[in-house]
Amino acid sequence: MQEYKTFLKKIGLLGITTILVSLNPLILLPILTQNLTTLEYGVWVQYTITITIIPAIAVLGLPYTMVRFLSPHQSRGEIQEVFYSVGFTVVLGSLLMAIIFLLSSTFLAKNLFNGNMFAAVFLPISIFLNGLTLLFFDFFRTFQEMKKYSLFSLAQAYIAVILVAVLVLTGGGINSAIMGLVISQLILIFAMYILILRKIGFKIPLFSNLREYLNFGLPTIPTNLSFWILDITDRYLIGLFLGLSFVSYYSAAYLLGNIISLIMSPFYTLLLPNLALYHAQGRIGKIRTLLNYSIKLFLILSIPLFFLISILSQPILKVLSTQEIAFGGYFITPILALGGIFFGLYGIMSQVIILERKTRITGNLWIICAVSNLVMDITFGFYWGIIGIALTSLLVYIFAFTITLYYSYNYIRPHLYGWFLVKSIFTGTMMSLILIIFNPQKPLDIILASILALSFYYFILWRLGGIQEKELIFFRDFLMDIRLAITQSVHTLSNYIKH
Repeated sequence: MQEYKTFLKKIGLLGITTILVSLNPLILLPILTQNLTTLEYGVWVQYTITITIIPAIAVLGLPYTMVRFLSPHQSRGEIQEVFYSVGFTVVLGSLLMAIIFLLSSTFLAKNLFNGNMFAAVFLPISIFLNGLTLLFFDFFRTFQEMKKYSLFSLAQAYIAVILVAVLVLTGGGINSAIMGLVISQLILIFAMYILILRKIGFKIPLFSNLREYLNFGLPTIPTNLSFWILDITDRYLIGLFLGLSFVSYYSAAYLLGNIISLIMSPFYTLLLPNLALYHAQGRIGKIRTLLNYSIKLFLILSIPLFFLISILSQPILKVLSTQEIAFGGYFITPILALGGIFFGLYGIMSQVIILERKTRITGNLWIICAVSNLVMDITFGFYWGIIGIALTSLLVYIFAFTITLYYSYNYIRPHLYGWFLVKSIFTGTMMSLILIIFNPQKPLDIILASILALSFYYFILWRLGGIQEKELIFFRDFLMDIRLAITQSVHTLSNYIKH
């Protein structure tokens, strides 16, 4: 039990970090939409999406490979060899991708950035820097240094928020926003590598096991490429068929609906290092129990949030953006949020396949998903606009979860909590009625109504037996530990700053 409590403590720390990080785009949304034109905000959306997805392809799946292979290693020499073998290859892959995008800058400026050459030229720089960022984050993830991981996640988000907000509010426009983002990337990379260098030093690697790492990592490229196609084609096709204004409508609703997927992030970050350790020790029962805990905790958090943001989508978007954007996209938030739940469950279940080194399964799965998504985007988007494109995303995530569940059952059979789902959906429906009756519109009213509705949800779910008494005690102790861990982290950081 203590092992699971430690795991949940780390989940809680990362969960709070994820919530704070997720506020980053929500904070920037009103600043950007109210100080940039709708077309300029569309450029920002395309830029940030591209530098998120392309580096994940350029790094050849190697940072993720490091998490799988380096977790059991202990000696400094082994750590250096694995890290720098992966690191030098990641640098080469990111550099080649950046060069390709630099050579394509004129085409990208014309077709992607509404003629903005500044954005097209700086895009390769951000792609290269984000490749290094992925590598460094996965180093801390590998050794489960969650305090450092969380601290740098917050730094990545809020250094960018501060720089972009200041430059935009002083009249710098979209180009200054991009410049602020690049500066924040440089600051983060420098700070992260200093800590890594202090921990393991530097070594020219022998690349002795690089082929094995590439055999594991390369099949994940179709997965990353497919994620890019899924994420990018939605915006690109909307931009091509409906215009950049509709990209803004869809992106704002997607930003809100994607909060569900963010809940999965701590599980995705922590599960593989822990599962890899249990797998190396032959503790299959521990793997199953950890998966069960993760699935139920994810559902406990994500289901009420789905009902909450579905009902309050329009007033939240009106507060965070403009009335035009809110009315243009609020109705697709429930579809995207439901897709987020299935994507989150896929993210947890897929760890079983990754653990068994069957990355070709996930690679082939997402190739099928990407092709299907493209076909359905064109078809459904033509007939139903952004509603059709949102429905496409939902169907793709349901399919990915179903196939992953089927294959993972060949190795481990986790519990899916059928009766718990029935009780949760029933309670969520009752919670929705409360939100509809209150109909909050102002920021404070939205916050108070959300707190009341969520309190009602968890109380009724507990009374229905969806949450057991021992789980309440366990989670209470777990939350107290989280509060203590955060307090200690803040105290340590304050002392570090003072000295």
